[in-house]
Amino acid sequence: CNNNRIMILLRVSLFFIVLLLLPDWYIYKVYIKYIQHKWQKRLYWLPTVLLLMVLLVFIVAHDSLHDAFGIYLIVTLCVAVPKLVFVLCDILMKVLRKFLRIPLFGKTVSSVVAIVTLAYLLFGAIKGKEYFQVKQVVFSSPDLPESFEGYRILQLSDIHAGSWKGNAEALRRAVEICNAQHPDLAVFTGDLVNSRADEIKEFMPVLSKLRAKDGVFSVLGNHDYATYVQWDSEADRLANIDTLLARQEQMGWKMLMNDHQILHRGNDSIALIGVENSGKPPFPDCGDLPRAQKGTESMFRVLLSHDPTHWRRSVLPDTDIQLMLAGHTHDMQINLFGFSFSQFIYPEHKGLYLEGQRGLYVNIGLGYVLFPMRLGAWPEITVITLRRK
Repeated sequence: CNNNRIMILLRVSLFFIVLLLLPDWYIYKVYIKYIQHKWQKRLYWLPTVLLLMVLLVFIVAHDSLHDAFGIYLIVTLCVAVPKLVFVLCDILMKVLRKFLRIPLFGKTVSSVVAIVTLAYLLFGAIKGKEYFQVKQVVFSSPDLPESFEGYRILQLSDIHAGSWKGNAEALRRAVEICNAQHPDLAVFTGDLVNSRADEIKEFMPVLSKLRAKDGVFSVLGNHDYATYVQWDSEADRLANIDTLLARQEQMGWKMLMNDHQILHRGNDSIALIGVENSGKPPFPDCGDLPRAQKGTESMFRVLLSHDPTHWRRSVLPDTDIQLMLAGHTHDMQINLFGFSFSQFIYPEHKGLYLEGQRGLYVNIGLGYVLFPMRLGAWPEITVITLRRK
């Protein structure tokens, strides 16, 4: 697990080295090199040099400085991305000026766009991670019992409690928003913590106030298995999972560990199924779907499974489950004009997906991990209304 963290850090580091150096090289070649004073030319490189030196410190001492790395990423993005936007706009303006043969004030326009970009980044870092959005979704199925017409399921996912340390007020506001939806059922689809069960202690009084008529149900996500930190023994890691399960039960959340719950309305019923994390390597694969759904045959079924790849791997080909609810992707916490890099990793990375009359909904999460920012991929609270076709 430690080696995995080092590899992730090295990949992120390589990305930021390129992101820092390429725009700086262009701006220097096109504008800075013509400045007369040598000290001004050298001063231009100072922010990039300092950021690269700090990056080297993080690579060498990644364990002891792990918590500060997210702040470093934000600072680096705020330095590098506006420069990159300036460069792209500047090149575009030069191309347009060549073809249109009119002055376009390219440097001024590019500078304004870069400043707007910086302001947007700062919003994402300061406010974006708390810019809670309620998504209203309708899922229709002819298999839904008549008594469940209009049944409302509130879904939360990926709270990552360790990232909210010292900010219980934000989660309190999120829970108030959830309760204001007056859901019939509330579900949580995994990654309650970053790694350690102790992360949730600060927020138990807040999260225990989440309410729904038929209760709150939860499953585990990959982070909940605590494989991203070093433990003295495997027994300690497993004890951490047991503690996390116990604390969720103390909050009034019912854990579905490869199990199901029958929900009743009048003479009708549907099944809520929950599996442990079922992911592809390097993520844990502990889900036992045959065991979880046993006894629910011929019922309308809603499956809670953290990783959306489970849908195409097992749920679609091996079952007739009508609706699966997942999380995990965060939409990589950045979505600009509908574009997110998460779509290159997860075919189903956000929102509702349909295959015939069967559906998957991917909630992009309430929390954040690695870097404390959300842009476009705002923290999500989903309300799914079930309808009969």
